[in-house]
Parts: sequence; structure tokens; C-alpha cells
Amino acid sequence: MNKNLWLLAAAQGLFLTNNVVFIAINGLVGLALAPLGWMATLPVMGYVVGGAISTGLVAKTQAKWGRKVSFQLGLVVAFTSALLCAWAVTHTQFWLLVASTMFAGYYSANGQLYRFAAAELASANFREKAVSLVMAGGLIGAVVGPNLASRTQDLTAVPFAGAYLSLAVVAIVSMGLMAVIEFPPVPPKVAGADQGRPLGEIMRQPVFIVAAVGAALGYGVMNLLMAATPLAMQVCGYAFKDAALVLEWHVIGMFAPGFFTGHLIKRFGTLPIMGVGVLLNALCIAIALSGVDLHQFLIALFLLGVGWNFLFTGSTTLAMTAYRPEEKDRAQAAINFCVFATMAFTSFASGALVTTQGWQWLNLGSLVPVALTAVALLWLASVRRREVRAAV
Repeated sequence: MNKNLWLLAAAQGLFLTNNVVFIAINGLVGLALAPLGWMATLPVMGYVVGGAISTGLVAKTQAKWGRKVSFQLGLVVAFTSALLCAWAVTHTQFWLLVASTMFAGYYSANGQLYRFAAAELASANFREKAVSLVMAGGLIGAVVGPNLASRTQDLTAVPFAGAYLSLAVVAIVSMGLMAVIEFPPVPPKVAGADQGRPLGEIMRQPVFIVAAVGAALGYGVMNLLMAATPLAMQVCGYAFKDAALVLEWHVIGMFAPGFFTGHLIKRFGTLPIMGVGVLLNALCIAIALSGVDLHQFLIALFLLGVGWNFLFTGSTTLAMTAYRPEEKDRAQAAINFCVFATMAFTSFASGALVTTQGWQWLNLGSLVPVALTAVALLWLASVRRREVRAAV
């Protein structure tokens, strides 16, 4: 871990602080402002839809100006969107809140590339651990995010306006960190240089398909259950501080394994670790279906976080074997688009399902993407076995 990796890990933590606060409060603010109850998670959905729309633009800015400039542009958007969200909630403007969170998606699309940038700041034999350890920086978000949301809830006369204002301060701190990180320079453009394979050819590889499925569905299941948790707990009569505690342990589960996930992948292989992530997701759902006591919410969401870490770190590692250096911007953008598109659907579905069908049916429905991820992993393992037999 060199200085740049430590700083990038801190930036990852502040990025997750933004995300956790958004998840903790956007559904509740949406429920208070929305014309209809099923629209409650539209502000959450706006954030990920904005991220999906921004993936192509971010890929172009990264290719043209490099990591640092693009990341700083994302932080400018984070600062501006936080102020717009505060204005929207102060003036009870639901659709402005949705538009503001959609605008913030550009920051999210940049932040999702921090993990790929980590691999470029480390030597080749340390890539898996660099990705894992930078993702472990999300522990900052695990601790700061829920507490920031809870402590700033009533900072102003309008509930949660202070929480959005605090995110503007977080963005300023992140800008300071990003300013001192030294990223590799953008390679000069050479006329006639090989631009790599067409995106369609890259995406048809089994390894790319499974990397995209693991990242997208792993994130989708996590987002489906996490976004609905504050609403479900409110329905069950829990105070906001209880939901903040559950989210804190959930995000700890997401990022604490980062200190050893890279080591596990190097020792046991990518697919087995991703398989463990699928099993942890299934265990999370089983516990969530067993009851609605506080400890059941907490344990289920903690296991969901660990399962996500194994799936997402594994998918990132797997993806890096599917493209060449000159193909990285469009390949990474394609994976992130799959992630954001899935998250957009699950953000909407979480609010609609939990407010109309309830917590139980929401969890039962999440078994479908868990099963699809398991099938994808088994398929890639089968493809690799056939390749080994063919080589012999």
C-alpha cells in the first residue's frame, strides 16, 4: 500500500459516506414528499439512473483527461447536487429532489471507478489486494455515514436538510484528498495505434458476461434489500436511529472484508469466493424471512454486506482479465452501466414492493437474482473445465 492507495481508500470511504447517507434518508424524505407512497424510493432510483446515464460520459472524460480530472469533476457535481437536495427538501419539492439525485449520479459513476483505479496504482502482483484494500476504505462510510445522517437529521428546522448540507462538506474534503493523489498519466494518442477489440466482442466473452452478471446482480440484490430496510423498519415501529445502526453494520459487512478478500481470491480463486458470496446472500434472505426483530434486521443486512463484498470484489478481479489496457475505459463503462441499470430497477422495485407487498415478498423475490448469479458461476466453471480438457 503506497501513499496514493491510502489516499484513494480514504476517497472511497467518503464516496461511501455519500452513498450511505443517501440510502438512509432518500427513501424516508421521498416518503414524506411523494404524492403516492410507492414513489418513496424514486430519489434513490434517481441516483442510480443518473449513474447509468453518466457511464458513457465518464468513460470519455477519463479517456480524454485522465482519472484525476474526471474524479474531481465528479466531486464538483457531488457538492452541487447536495446543495440542490437541501433546497428541494427545504421547499418540499419532490421532483426537484429526484432530479438532484439523478444529477448526483455523475459522481456515483466516477466513484464506481475508484476500484479500477486502485489496480493502476499498484504492481501487477498486488492488483487483487489493491482493489480489495481500497474498497476496505468504505469502512469510513460505514461508520461516518449512518452517524452523520442521524446526527444531522434535525440540524435545521426542516428534517434531513442538514444531512444534505453535510454531504456538501464531505465533497469539499474529498476534493482536497483527490488533489494530492498521483495517478498514472494519460497515454498519448498515437495516430493509427491499436484501439483494441470492438466492445461487442469483449462483452461476448464468458468471463466478461459472468463478471458483469456477478457485479450487477450482486449489487442489485444488495440495493433491493438495503434501500427498503429503512422503510420496512419504520413500518415495524423502529426509530430512525435503529435503522441507522442496521445500515452501519451492513456497510461494515460490505467493506471490512476488504482487508482479506484479495488474499482469499489469490489463495482459493475468484469463482469459489464469489460462490461464497452467493451463499451468504441466500443466508441473509433466510434470516430476513425468519422475523422482524432488530437483531434479525441487523444480522441479515450484515451478511448481505459481506456477500456483496465477495461478489463485487470477485467480479472486479474477474473483469480485469477480460480486457486489454487500451480497452479498459469502454469495458469498465459497460460493466458499470450493467450495475447502474440493475440498481435503477431494484431501487424502484424496493419501494414499490415493500410499500405494497411487504418485507416478506420483497425477500422472496430477491431469491431470483441470487439463483441466476449461482447459475452464471457454475456455467463459467464448466466453460473453464472444458477449455482445460481441450488444451490437454
